[in-house]
Order: sequence, then structure tokens, then C-alpha cells
Amino acid sequence: MGSLQEYLRFTVTLLAVLDPFLAVPIFLSVTVGRDARSRNWLVNAVTLTVFLVLAGAAVFGEGLLRLVGASLPAFQVGGGLVLLLMALSMLNAEVGQIRQTPAEAEELESSERFSVVPLAVPLLAGPGAISTSIIAGQAGGAAHLGAILLCIAFVTLVQWIVLRLADRVGARMGTTGLNIATRLLGLLLAALAIEMMAVGLKTLLPGLA
Repeated sequence: MGSLQEYLRFTVTLLAVLDPFLAVPIFLSVTVGRDARSRNWLVNAVTLTVFLVLAGAAVFGEGLLRLVGASLPAFQVGGGLVLLLMALSMLNAEVGQIRQTPAEAEELESSERFSVVPLAVPLLAGPGAISTSIIAGQAGGAAHLGAILLCIAFVTLVQWIVLRLADRVGARMGTTGLNIATRLLGLLLAALAIEMMAVGLKTLLPGLA
């Protein structure tokens, strides 16, 4: 089992990576004119998809790393770099192409049906969230993995609540408020990303320690 601080750090990191506030205006734009039942179905489907993707990454991540022959420290450096690039976009209150390319955004906007992809993947459960979950799941045994899954469940629950209340959240916070929340999460994510990279570099290059 890891320490409580490690689980708290993972939870905060994952919450910053998912950034449900960034998803609010996108969710509202693609659900304009839809009835409450359809919107609630989409929220449930997106949340369940995000949980399953991240839980799968945490459970099967070790096998994936072994399959491709990548070490955990190297993955920490790479994953930290991805998070840092995402954080820089968040500081500009932008989605960023790591989360969603222009083609994916156009597909989402023009779709006449509710598509879990690309709203759930890769907008929410994208490379940053997946790499964060893989790294977190490698530190211990079954008890540790169970705690990681609980952290993922908590974060996706927060995401579910924000999306279910998207109308109220969007109306009360407004564009400026949502952008401020995203920038604050981006600043926090940048610090966590650099720390993740530093841990990986110390293992790969002991002389840096």
C-alpha cells in the first residue's frame, strides 16, 4: 500500500487532467436542443467509459509496459511531458490538440447522434489520464490497485456530478469562471507533471540526484 499522500496526489493529478470544467462548455454545445433524458444518458455513458478506460489502464498497464519493453521511469518522463503540454494548454484556457484535434472537434460538433467518442476518449480519458493511471497502478499489489481504482471512481464521480449540473455550472461560473478554474488546475498540473518527470529522470540518470 502507498501512503495517503500518494493517493491524494494521484486523485488531484487525475482530477486536474480530466478537468471537468473544461468539458462543460463542450458538453453544452453538443447537447443543445436535446431532451433531459438523452443528456443524462450521455453523461452516464461518458462517465462509465472514462472509468473503464482508466481502470483498465491501471490494471493492465504493467503488462503493456512489459510488452513494449518500456521501463516505468522512462514512462514517467514521457507521461510527465504529456501532462506538462496539457497544462500549458490549460493555462491558456484551451483544450489543446493532445486532448482533441480540430478534426475530432469538428466530428463532435457535426454529429447528429450522441457519440461517446471523442467526448469520453480522448477529450477526457486521453493520453494524459491514461498514462497517469498506468504509472499509479505500478507501485504495489492488489490492495494498492484497489485503492487506485477507488480514486479513479471518486474522480469520475466528480466528473459525473459536474456534467449532470452542466447547465447550472455554466450559468453560474460563466466563461470567465470556467477559464479561471481551468487555469488553476493547469498550474497545479504543471507542478505535478514536472515532479513526475523529475522522479523518472532521477532513476534513469542517478547522477542527477
